[in-house]
Amino acid sequence: MRAARLEGHMAEVIVVGGGVGGMVAALLLARDGHDVRIHERLPRLGGKLAEHRRDGFTFSIGPSLLTLPGLFLDLGVPLDLLELDELCRYRFADGSVLSTYRDPGRTAGEVDRLAPGEGRNWRAYHRWAERCLDAAMRTFFAGPLTGPVVEPPAPWRDGSAPGRPGGVSSGIGAAAGGVGGDGSRAGGVGGGGRGGPLPQARLGDLFAVAPGRTLDALAGGFFRDARLRQYVDRYATYAGSNPYRAPAALGCVPAIEHGDGGWYVRGGLPRLADALAAALDKAGVEVRTETEITEVIADADRVRGVRTAGGEVVRADVVVVNADAASLYGRLLPDRARLRRIAGLGLSSSAFLMLAAVEGRTEDMPHHSIVFSGDYRREFGDIFDRRRPPEDPTVYIGCPSVHDATMAPAGAESWSMLVNVPAGDPARWPMPPEAYAELVLERLASRGHDLSGRLRFLDLLTPADLRDRYGAWGGAIYGGAYGGPLAPFRRPGNRGPRRGLYLVGGSAHPGGGLPLVAMGGRIVAELVARDFTRSDRRRGRA
Repeated sequence: MRAARLEGHMAEVIVVGGGVGGMVAALLLARDGHDVRIHERLPRLGGKLAEHRRDGFTFSIGPSLLTLPGLFLDLGVPLDLLELDELCRYRFADGSVLSTYRDPGRTAGEVDRLAPGEGRNWRAYHRWAERCLDAAMRTFFAGPLTGPVVEPPAPWRDGSAPGRPGGVSSGIGAAAGGVGGDGSRAGGVGGGGRGGPLPQARLGDLFAVAPGRTLDALAGGFFRDARLRQYVDRYATYAGSNPYRAPAALGCVPAIEHGDGGWYVRGGLPRLADALAAALDKAGVEVRTETEITEVIADADRVRGVRTAGGEVVRADVVVVNADAASLYGRLLPDRARLRRIAGLGLSSSAFLMLAAVEGRTEDMPHHSIVFSGDYRREFGDIFDRRRPPEDPTVYIGCPSVHDATMAPAGAESWSMLVNVPAGDPARWPMPPEAYAELVLERLASRGHDLSGRLRFLDLLTPADLRDRYGAWGGAIYGGAYGGPLAPFRRPGNRGPRRGLYLVGGSAHPGGGLPLVAMGGRIVAELVARDFTRSDRRRGRA
């Protein structure tokens, strides 16, 4: 690796995998003075934050909504952001519609319009979600289970947020820069968590997350209307889980969406990966793409480096694995006991992606919409018990062309449609993916989204594509599923079983999704800072 800029004050760090969590960890570690190199198997960084292009159409094949943007703006990453007024439009099987908005009061009014008298219950649910989120920010999102190590993310609720001078009004993009000389906020590790008081857990935090309750039970405690219970249950899919088994704490998501808002990055969310890559280059991080790591080299006590597919051995004090935890313990550093524990979690759901080039413009089309199935319990039974694509699926539709003309040719739209399906080999499905796509299109047509005669082309991505492209175990998007009240505490931690080994990404603590993997990157950077003093590094090289 490169010569140390500060002799005796740096660790040699290798990050295995260039997903968003690994990129955030690498950026913070480099700014803290470490010598950092990323090895990525694919030709580009960003992991699942990727896109598919064809014939002038651009489709997101990963995240399509950005929440808690302050996690990235704190790093000085420039983003051209658009705040969405309408967060999502839900269409239920009976044809009724619920639109949710950034403004909680307006959303409560829409809930009352859908189900008279339930608006006050939605307000009560939202207040609970805020308390749950506050508790999680002080504990679960602030560090490993042993205690907080980083400050909570900066609020994004007023014009004082970083990179938001004077505020960003809905529908107006802003190039959001940082506020420090290196593009970061003051206060340690480029905004990673030092320089301010750490959050302190409170006695009531445990009860704030409704311990022992499932998400569906939580929904039933707030709402009488079955449609609103289905709306709450949907938040389990943010973690690839079954709402009838997942912990109630997943219901805190509305506090994020209605608190800090839902955002779109102009040009598509993969521009976030591009901005992080530029920041890595500026920080001096060495990036090696198309370089596969086949082994983490370690003795009984600590890591010593990695081995590439070409046989090269690269020595390191610290190895941060931004890959599926099952890949780490099954292949890179085999550990049967840990692999069995991961298997005990069960796999999260996977995704069946339908990327549609749509002719013409759709009247009153929202950016994000959900077309619900008629029987949610049966749908999740298909996914997690019968291990088959649901016969009556819920479909997410993302149409960025509503706000971004660059995503499709003039007079056309790009639709990214996602169906939750079981992780595993699609060859075992009752029907081939092409036939299942036809079934999904028929279901959509019966519920108000008829694309007959409007498709220029339809490209498909299956769990097998996600498995082969990203190394996801069985194509599971989030690694292990959240099944049972203690599931969040059973995920692999950020410290590995050898000194100098760390885990980050959707399969490790605190979980999957852009905000959580970014939090994981912050946590790992701070753990390295605490674990490796100058004397530790000298002993490690001896």
